[in-house]
Amino acid sequence: RCKNLSVSFWNSYWMLPSDVCGMNCFWEAAFRYDYMKTHPSEKMHLAVVACGERLEETVTMLRSAIIFSIKPLHFHIFAEDQLHESFKDILDEFPYEGKVNYTLYPITFPSESAAEWKKLFKPCASQRLFLPLILKNVDSLLYVDTDILFLRPVDDIWSFLGKFNSTQIAAMAPEHEEPRIGWYNRFARHPYYGVTGINSGVMLMNMTRIRRKYFKNDMTPVRLQWGEILMPLLKKYKLNITWGDQDLLNIMFFHNPESLYVFPCQWNYRPDHCIYGSNCWAAEEEGIFILHGNRGVYHDDKQPTFRAVYEAIKNYSFGDDLVHSLLKPLERELQKTTHTYCGRVYKVFIKQLTKSIRDLYARRSKGR
Repeated sequence: RCKNLSVSFWNSYWMLPSDVCGMNCFWEAAFRYDYMKTHPSEKMHLAVVACGERLEETVTMLRSAIIFSIKPLHFHIFAEDQLHESFKDILDEFPYEGKVNYTLYPITFPSESAAEWKKLFKPCASQRLFLPLILKNVDSLLYVDTDILFLRPVDDIWSFLGKFNSTQIAAMAPEHEEPRIGWYNRFARHPYYGVTGINSGVMLMNMTRIRRKYFKNDMTPVRLQWGEILMPLLKKYKLNITWGDQDLLNIMFFHNPESLYVFPCQWNYRPDHCIYGSNCWAAEEEGIFILHGNRGVYHDDKQPTFRAVYEAIKNYSFGDDLVHSLLKPLERELQKTTHTYCGRVYKVFIKQLTKSIRDLYARRSKGR
């Protein structure tokens, strides 16, 4: 079932002090807006899988996607049946203006192996592996975990699709920046991509290419398509994998490295990037673009910096002034976290957010 929604925004304008982000930032922005100009009516497709107690977290993620995005969004929400009515009630109350649609789907796995896929890692987590096979009419898709928060427009990561070369089918960020604390390079009992592996919490996919590609593998000299390779991979490695579907993706791209586009760590910023000392240098330069609160850090007191951002976006009401209702209260909360490693670099948590708010008001003032 697809429901038309809309987003109403306010006409107020508040210009934040300008910042200097250097030539890299300039050329990135130039490319991004050139891509948007040549794809003006393109709808962005975002998928998420929600099970168990993930309703509130998922809704907060969707809110963050809506706040800054420019082009229309279509949310593909895969959820347990008992969550569907709650999603519908909440999303239908959002005050949109026709910029957002959503479709709710049940959790489904291939019938002959459903039990195995359901118990792999966390409940429902491996659903993401089957998105290219389920969403057959969707050309490209951004998959995110429920614990993701967008601090800049979805349009910006979506534009990476235009940077793919002829062999690349998906984009992800490295699992670690610092090999000394990397998990895959120290503990993995299976092949993995690159030096430290990849993290699948933010995964941009050209699904048309995924469906067409024949993948090299270590099970047979014959290349296999996406729908043919998943179950054999699980059977071969199920006793050696720890992180479920993410491990299977690492194995797949180990054998097909030419198929992956790797984007920088500020597009998938996790606690590991600051709890042992800051090691995402790109975020220090430009700020965090997408925050990933894995390990449940939005819901406990172990990483108050991450929780502060989550609570600020969760409690923000559409239509309120973003500076006084979100940015300034968040900065005050972040300043209380400087006793932690992540809190010591709290400014990276609001650097891009500040720019995103400024850019949003600039677009509003121009009537965009």
